[in-house]
Amino acid sequence: MKKIVLLSDTHGYLDEHIIKFCREADEIWHAGDWGPNVEEGLLKLGKPLRGVYGNIDDHNLRIIFPEVYRFECEGVKVVIKHIGGYPGHYSPGVKAMLSNEKPKIFISGHSHILRVMRDPSINGLLHINPGAAGIHGFHKVRTMVNFKVDSGKIFELNAIELGNRG
Repeated sequence: MKKIVLLSDTHGYLDEHIIKFCREADEIWHAGDWGPNVEEGLLKLGKPLRGVYGNIDDHNLRIIFPEVYRFECEGVKVVIKHIGGYPGHYSPGVKAMLSNEKPKIFISGHSHILRVMRDPSINGLLHINPGAAGIHGFHKVRTMVNFKVDSGKIFELNAIELGNRG
């Protein structure tokens, strides 16, 4: 079993609220738009760190992180892409990719809108957008998500409010 913390759109912002939840996790996943110094701050926690680059990330982060990250964790196939859309409104090419690969979880960021929903058109795929954990953007409340994975199952998924953006 692994405890996962999932965040996105930090835009260079990392505070003790975020760090607290990351310390409690077994792995940290980031859905892009890291911004400066976030990767370094999270690596200091000594946890496995997985993620993709986002549209604001510079060439240094684009060397480290891919545009699309495919992996398996505890029997759960995962695909992460920063700009991916959501069921019924996927970005171009995403629905075909997901239909072909059939992950259990598809994670995207970019919209700054926390969203967790199933896609019945792709084997009940679980779509997760953790919203935005940073202070830049139009969102009012900073959010992220945590959950557990074990033996091909996803459970105890929680939306985490980190406080107001401003």
